[in-house]
Amino acid sequence: MTREELTALLKSHEWRDVEFKEAQRAVPSRAYETVSAFANTEGGHLVFGVRQNGQDIEIVGVLDVDKVQNEFLSALRQKDKISLVMEVGEELHNLQGADLLIFHVPEVHRSDKPVYLNRDIRRSFVRSGGSNVRCSESERNRFLMDAAIERYDGQALELNLQTAFDAESIKWYRAMYEGQPGNRSYASLSDEDFLEQMGLLVEYAGDRLPTRAAILLFGTNPKFRQLLSRPVVDCQRYRSRREMADTGERWFDRLVLEENLIRTWRALMDDWYSKVAEHPFGVDAATLQRNDTPPDNLAYREATVNMVVHQDYAEQGRKAVIRHYPDQTVFWNPGDAFATDIDLLEPGEKEVRNPKLALAFRRIGLSENAGWGLRDVFRNWQQLGNVPPSIANDKQSKSFELALVKEELVSEQQLARQASMGLRLTDAQTRAFAFACREREVGLVQIKVVTDLPRPEAVAVATELVEQALLEEARPGYYRLAAHLREQLAATDQVAPAMPDLVTDPTGRPKADLVTDGGDQVDIGNMSTAQVAQRPDLMSTEHVQAGIDTDQVTPAKPDLTTDQVSRPKTDLATDQVFELSDQQRRIMAACDTSKSLTELMALTGLKHRSFFRSRHLKPLLAANIVRMTNPNHPNAANQRYILTEAGLKLRAMHLETRPEEGQHGQG
Repeated sequence: MTREELTALLKSHEWRDVEFKEAQRAVPSRAYETVSAFANTEGGHLVFGVRQNGQDIEIVGVLDVDKVQNEFLSALRQKDKISLVMEVGEELHNLQGADLLIFHVPEVHRSDKPVYLNRDIRRSFVRSGGSNVRCSESERNRFLMDAAIERYDGQALELNLQTAFDAESIKWYRAMYEGQPGNRSYASLSDEDFLEQMGLLVEYAGDRLPTRAAILLFGTNPKFRQLLSRPVVDCQRYRSRREMADTGERWFDRLVLEENLIRTWRALMDDWYSKVAEHPFGVDAATLQRNDTPPDNLAYREATVNMVVHQDYAEQGRKAVIRHYPDQTVFWNPGDAFATDIDLLEPGEKEVRNPKLALAFRRIGLSENAGWGLRDVFRNWQQLGNVPPSIANDKQSKSFELALVKEELVSEQQLARQASMGLRLTDAQTRAFAFACREREVGLVQIKVVTDLPRPEAVAVATELVEQALLEEARPGYYRLAAHLREQLAATDQVAPAMPDLVTDPTGRPKADLVTDGGDQVDIGNMSTAQVAQRPDLMSTEHVQAGIDTDQVTPAKPDLTTDQVSRPKTDLATDQVFELSDQQRRIMAACDTSKSLTELMALTGLKHRSFFRSRHLKPLLAANIVRMTNPNHPNAANQRYILTEAGLKLRAMHLETRPEEGQHGQG
């Protein structure tokens, strides 16, 4: 641990992965409760030599380092003190003239949990926030169930095979299985022989008995509910965004599934997903065949398979839940993932709670990869342009949550910000920078996720962003937004956006185009310069002055209302968020090829030349979205306007979301 890492650790306050103890001359007895909690949850650092007083810490130092260190490490090897011989990492640091002992307690393997004290399993602890909490009886039982060598879904049940299975479920599964390449060798077998070949029936005392996995997959309703007394999944739909609905809104649509996993799976996809899926279709360029598969199908399918396959079916008190909100879909499971959050996103096999169930679904092509398959969820969600899904793998409550958030990662505003800063970023760098702007701090694992790059290339992306002073290294493997950008975004967060009805009239045009003439509104946006000049009452208004060239009228004062409400701010490198007006979107759509000012005005239907330039064109020039073809002579007769490289990216994004406006001259 470097000095910088130690300083960051001390600034973190006590939380689920760090705890401070004075331990100046002896080890506090409650330090061993922390060891149990860290080992049973996600590991953490125990720091001796620090006094904690509320949120304040004081470095007091360990006065007798050898005694404290030997006492602590010796105790961790005594069976009457702790149930498992613990191997912890240890470091000695001197900070501000004081000695600090730092011990890293790792999370232990599931087969060693729960770690308990004084030969009393009731003295098992888990970490909850910054506290150590004694395990309840149900929590201890979950640990013991997970620790079993024989997995829960592989255990045999003494049931009559003739009445145990739902024939229709087996028929559907066999049809799916035989539809996979090379899977016709079992087609002639009876259902019982087929299930035995699948490893779902086992020999016991001369009889064939079904495993729990077999009943979970194919059991009749009576046998299935005898094994699982709770619903498999509770599906709910809400009208409000998650942060609003979670304050107490009741669902408006619900589907509770209590049948075997095959019937549950079919209902989830046929009855539930059909309601919530996005339904745009595509046409294959080669075959001209229509493709009706929703774009989020892979992510939703894999997330649903994970929920059905990996939940804790020994848990009778909590059910899995799918909550669908307009802004996201949340999958919640009883039962945590055995792997760490980082390992979940790495390729390769994962240790899973229900290996027989996982294999059964993978054999019919319903799970792309072994293990949790989360990489497929993340990759599909990235391809849709969304922010990465969020994971909450809660070791303390033994639950798992996956949220698919419908929010653009690289928005028009983000591209406009980058354009205004003069940045030339690759697609991977753009995505990583956009995510850092959103989260303020990101880890290398997150950069890998948002860029879909292997580790060496993800490191190169982060290094390049650091060299461009966009990110800075917070600690090994973690990067935060550069200080000057954090300050600018903090200022943005404190500024409330203007209400839409203050900016536009009912037709969608900027209200600044309308000025008052004796109580009536006059649309100066559609008036020529000569027409406006013939109206002295209009020439005196602030709105018109803001749009007249400097060689015709004295420049408008910077504190005019139009600057405060509707005039686009052009310093996008600071705290502004650039929003394109409808007219600017039309200009952007047209400028993939060079256009004259006259052509652009004709496109927008506006006649007031100076107002058009000031209100609509100049902000695009200042934001580096559009450039002049003859920048050294702005007023040249042959002056034309064309998109910059950043503008091309922005236009491409706009056309993906609003393709109907891609035709020049429309609107």
